[in-house]
Amino acid sequence: MSTGVKSYAAVDLGASSGRVMVGRVGPDSLDLTEVHRFPNRPVRVPEGLRWDVLGLYAGVLDGLREAGRVDSVGIDSWAVDYGLLDADGALLGNPVHYRDGRTDGVAEKVWAAVPAGELYAATGLQYAPFNTLYQLTAAHGSAQLGQARRLLLIPDLLSYWLTGEQGTELTNASTTQLIDPRTRDWAHGVAERLGIDLGLFAPLRRPGDPAGVLRPEVLEETGLTGPVPVTAVGSHDTASAVAAVPADGERFAYICTGTWSLAGLELDAPVLTEESRAANFTNELGLDGTVRYLRNIMGLWLLQECVRAWGEPDLGALLLAAARVPALRSVVDAGDAAFLAPGRMPERIAEACRDSGQPVPDSPAEVTRCILDSLALAHRKAVEDAQRLAGRSADVVHIVGGGTRNALLCQLTADACGLPVVSGPTEAAALGNVLVQARAHGLAGDLAGMRRLLTRTQLLTRYEPRGGTQRWQAAQARLARG
Repeated sequence: MSTGVKSYAAVDLGASSGRVMVGRVGPDSLDLTEVHRFPNRPVRVPEGLRWDVLGLYAGVLDGLREAGRVDSVGIDSWAVDYGLLDADGALLGNPVHYRDGRTDGVAEKVWAAVPAGELYAATGLQYAPFNTLYQLTAAHGSAQLGQARRLLLIPDLLSYWLTGEQGTELTNASTTQLIDPRTRDWAHGVAERLGIDLGLFAPLRRPGDPAGVLRPEVLEETGLTGPVPVTAVGSHDTASAVAAVPADGERFAYICTGTWSLAGLELDAPVLTEESRAANFTNELGLDGTVRYLRNIMGLWLLQECVRAWGEPDLGALLLAAARVPALRSVVDAGDAAFLAPGRMPERIAEACRDSGQPVPDSPAEVTRCILDSLALAHRKAVEDAQRLAGRSADVVHIVGGGTRNALLCQLTADACGLPVVSGPTEAAALGNVLVQARAHGLAGDLAGMRRLLTRTQLLTRYEPRGGTQRWQAAQARLARG
């Protein structure tokens, strides 16, 4: 194993912003620096909501220019969305945003061909209206899909533009609802029954596989000296984030927090039971043969939308005010699809409380406390259900991602779960991205070794549960009654 320090560029794209981070990795060192951040602003055009993928690519190039000399580049992003290429490799329009309404009512058409239970048994993926499978079904018969000769998921599309080489990274492919989590290959039977051409997808890649080198034009534009390899990482940002959970052993739960909360367990085999499907758990693929067994929860999207509606008040002051609001006064179902679309979030939360006969929050502090109590309650339910369904116990909950900055949410999650919470690292997706590159190039060890390095080098905060969980049980029961 190499003993020198190497530098890796991690392109980490979120639903509201992108950034390029540079990680410097040695046998006992791991430092991460943000070199460039850029907005990710979806655009509503007459045909619907679209990603500005050209703007994202420009941000990536700007970031690589700021990064300076690097030994490799890796890209992770959100899941399910894709770009279509024609026979010449040109992009056919801007990729559709997963919050676009084109998949409304599509699930019922899919289930008519492949019943929901059979679909889950074959793919292990929870129902979400924006899964790639439903997007492709919605696009069936469209002129754009008819012209397409290649489909690339968002990180693979950007990697293609950087290198000229095409591939489909497995952890992200596992979110399409077209992968069999047992074989870690395509679910050919499902695709055939739904008329989906798997030939649209480029060959599968695994985290750590080479994904080409930067094209000469990219080197010229960024000022980098070649050759600079691009390495496939866990290109679904949650896969990279879970790889960066600083856990010791197997008895842990994790919550990747940000726009979404993704809460669950890391397993060595999928859970494909009907009970698991009914509980809306997903089996997504992770590093080294692992399965990310988790539930998607709406996450801090609820608070982000409220803060936007309130004119961007000071978040620190808002959280301090929320901490003084009585606990569990009102709660909502943080996983309810009613909160998926943007706009009027404070009013929609108030309406949900009113409809369920609870006190209606009427100030930003009260709405914020309702959101954080509701998220903690959803975290509790997901961690509790995952343990029961997978037959594995957890002794600690690890929170990684942007929610680690929210001390109130971390403490409320510890209280709700009745388990200690270890918070950090905040930049988990970028760190996981960097560590997979480092491992592919002779630094960092296996997954356990990567996690030991994180524990030694990253700032972590521990929250102990306060009091019993009886009031959380009562709130959970109240929410279940509706």
